[in-house]
Amino acid sequence: MARVRCDAKFGFRVRLYALLVLSRRGLLASVPVVFYNRVMKPDLQTRTAKARGAVTNAASRYDRLSRHAEADGWAQDDDLPALRTEVSVERPRSLISYNRSPDLPFDRSINPYRGCEHGCVYCFARPSHAYLGLSPGLDFETKLVARPAAPDVLRAELARKSYRVATLAIGTNTDPYQPIERDYGIMRACLEVLEACNHPIAIVTKGTLIERDIDILARMAQRGLARVGISVTTLDPKLSRQMEPRAPTPKRRLTMIRRLAEAGIPVRIMASPMVPALTDPELEAILEAGKNAGARTASWIMLRLPREVSPLWQEWLSVHYPDRASRIMSKLRDMHGGRDYDARWGHRMRGKGAYAELVQHRFKIALKRLGLRETAPPMRTDLFRPPHTDSAQLSLF
Repeated sequence: MARVRCDAKFGFRVRLYALLVLSRRGLLASVPVVFYNRVMKPDLQTRTAKARGAVTNAASRYDRLSRHAEADGWAQDDDLPALRTEVSVERPRSLISYNRSPDLPFDRSINPYRGCEHGCVYCFARPSHAYLGLSPGLDFETKLVARPAAPDVLRAELARKSYRVATLAIGTNTDPYQPIERDYGIMRACLEVLEACNHPIAIVTKGTLIERDIDILARMAQRGLARVGISVTTLDPKLSRQMEPRAPTPKRRLTMIRRLAEAGIPVRIMASPMVPALTDPELEAILEAGKNAGARTASWIMLRLPREVSPLWQEWLSVHYPDRASRIMSKLRDMHGGRDYDARWGHRMRGKGAYAELVQHRFKIALKRLGLRETAPPMRTDLFRPPHTDSAQLSLF
């Protein structure tokens, strides 16, 4: 099998970063890359990319070969330089995605972006980047795809005679209010389309940019057309920084809840994902903090590790919490029949078994004590009016 050998005269930092750059440009996609090892340095695993969630840029399930790095004994104490975010543009043929999952309270969703700069290491959407020929690892959080034509495509889809209105979920795969929304404004443009035709929406986000759109969301909420879910994984800012390196702090997310609620927008506090033996002890505290900030409803989901997320998550554990890694994975496997993840409907969101039942029991007790609801009232669909669209827009289809 072919290998790429890195000259030992270069330092660890220079050589590893060079390989990251080459691999991101696709120049090493077909060759496994190895640093020839003379003396394995004990701190190899601490050399993570700055302000990024994933530890590596492992190949996706569609790549025939893989690449990895090994220390060769040349000392280098400097951190790796920060990986820059790259954004490409895509014109989608369609925007609305439909699903038939009984686990989900919606049957359709849109995503203005592919990939997410928040870099949450646990994100279940990471495997979707493999469809683009990119890694679910660092590529997912550094190689993003923006869809500026999304508002026009959405307008044309809503204008179809065959379209039947139902609540449209936004942010179910990647965050619509991630940092690049500040430059592209795609989410706000989509909201303008949806508001104009009185279409009900449910948004999930961690991004503070949602506050920019309070004007639109407040008007829609007054007509029973909008609600927002804010996910809070932990109240510990250090742990949040490690798991969600470019997402707002927990305190800042609670401020988001307060500002949205004060504007009359129904908000859900989402204690998700709960990580056994790491964040699940905070469940009640997260729910109480959300309630105090103005949330009306609440939900929780157990950590999910589909496809490439499992090895990425375990790499992250080995770097940041090696003392808890075996315990965390043991509890997750107990909830999924001995596997890292069970994708079956009815199992994937919360798992099964005594531990999952205990967390659910605690959740129910906390809801009752705090006066939170698990389900929100249905939103109105009777106000929907198909948008007007010209022939040029319709020609997209």
